[in-house]
Amino acid sequence: MIPSELKNFLDEKYNQFNCLNFIAVDPISIPHQFSRKEDIEIAGFLSATIAWGQRPTIIRNANKLVHLMDGEPYEFLTRTAIDDPERFESFVHRTFNGTDCFYFMTALSSIYREHGGLEKLFSDGFSIDGTAKSAIIYFRERFLSFDPEHRTEKHIANPDKGSSAKRINMFLRWMVRSSACGVDFGLWNSIPVSALMMPLDVHSGSVARKLGLLKRTQNDWQAVEELTANLRLLDPTDPVKYDFALFGLGAFEKF
Repeated sequence: MIPSELKNFLDEKYNQFNCLNFIAVDPISIPHQFSRKEDIEIAGFLSATIAWGQRPTIIRNANKLVHLMDGEPYEFLTRTAIDDPERFESFVHRTFNGTDCFYFMTALSSIYREHGGLEKLFSDGFSIDGTAKSAIIYFRERFLSFDPEHRTEKHIANPDKGSSAKRINMFLRWMVRSSACGVDFGLWNSIPVSALMMPLDVHSGSVARKLGLLKRTQNDWQAVEELTANLRLLDPTDPVKYDFALFGLGAFEKF
């Protein structure tokens, strides 16, 4: 396709998939259970963290995480220090187990009680050089500063080591973008939408390559940068809106 045809095609698919019907079958449905900013952030971050595998399983297990927080994430994490590992020991989602879950809860508790919350950490990282990469790396360093077991570190992606950081980029999309139909939340104003990076996965990567938007064969951070740069040519103010189009084409239409 020539650029204008490609943009029209992807805009059409964005409008098709960026709709309220999308929420129910996506992990974003978990934070949509809440109206308080902090609840949305916490539920969103935890849901994004385990967002790999079958989507019904992701949603079911993300709901379990909410249940473990008594249905009130912010109140649960901030009313007192988290010191009950037995509460979380039976949780498992693929390689994310009770040990990881307990650390994530204790880290989030400290972050909200003593460090200003998730938005502040990502925003402080973004202010280093105005990139999502710096925001993620800075956040990762702070999040893993509460003495985790080595196995837990792998659950926070590191783009400095080449990771595509798909799940964190997806979480940032949820928090930073807003959409007229209300899929993404648009809660954070400290990071511009134009700075977001593509949440690259198997579906979006495959479709992007078929459309000529991505040449790199690996789904790594270099591929994220290449794809996002090409999407900025189509919409410099909101490049990752095309996540809906590329993912929808791959996951739902088997493009």
